[in-house]
Amino acid sequence: MSERTTTRRRQLGAMMRKLRARKGLTLEEAGRLVGVSKATVSRYETQAGPVKWLVIDALCREYGATDAERKAVVVIAKNAKQQGWWSSFADSIPESMNLLLTLEDEAVRESHFACVYVPGLLQTRAYSTELQKANEVPLEHAEIERLVDIRMKRQAILARPKPLRLWAILDESVIRRVVGSPQIMREQLDRLLEANESPHITLQVLPFAKGAHAAALGSFVIIGGSEPTLDVVYVDFHTGSLFLEKDEELERYRLAFEYLQAQALDMEASSAVIHRARKEL
Repeated sequence: MSERTTTRRRQLGAMMRKLRARKGLTLEEAGRLVGVSKATVSRYETQAGPVKWLVIDALCREYGATDAERKAVVVIAKNAKQQGWWSSFADSIPESMNLLLTLEDEAVRESHFACVYVPGLLQTRAYSTELQKANEVPLEHAEIERLVDIRMKRQAILARPKPLRLWAILDESVIRRVVGSPQIMREQLDRLLEANESPHITLQVLPFAKGAHAAALGSFVIIGGSEPTLDVVYVDFHTGSLFLEKDEELERYRLAFEYLQAQALDMEASSAVIHRARKEL
């Protein structure tokens, strides 16, 4: 693999910038506190070159990071060169997907709002395959299989010893839109019903009857780190992806998700709606 910056390294830089900004220190002031140069602190924040986790630890202490924040950042610093399971795909996948996979691999929780399709973590193979076939640029069969394999592999985070805590809110259009065929859609709805019985997955349906809602502009994911200050919002657009980490951005999306939780049906009623949609296929 090339020497390009790993996504863990990018995440580390973003975290260190955020912690320093929160403390209100300049690069020079931060370096002086731990006995390193301004250039060294800058390098740690811009992913340019190797890092020393002991310096990262010292900086976090000077920045007033909580113990949980500091430990989370130090772990990432120690593993900055480590490549994830997706490294074998990395030369042929977009950098945005590389970053998403890294963030997701290290996340402890995710909050999804889906207004078009079932979230990737809950898709069946057949459903996912049909979505890839619907790409505006026709893909070769091998490419479709590769993309679906990546998506299926992502779902392993729901089955690890300490599984990701997933909260998904689906607009009713998600369960009503028939992707592929009625049989494929029935299997997908069965998967959602099964997921809603899992102790670490919460699934709600936002019915059409609720009308306008707090996220009318589109789907989004709040990827939760070990500390709320390490959260990142992921927004996927037709022309690319955005990763938002500013406090005001995070607060806006957290508030939108809270509103959606209040507007959506509870888990039992949501399962009933999915059952009804399945029966009508």
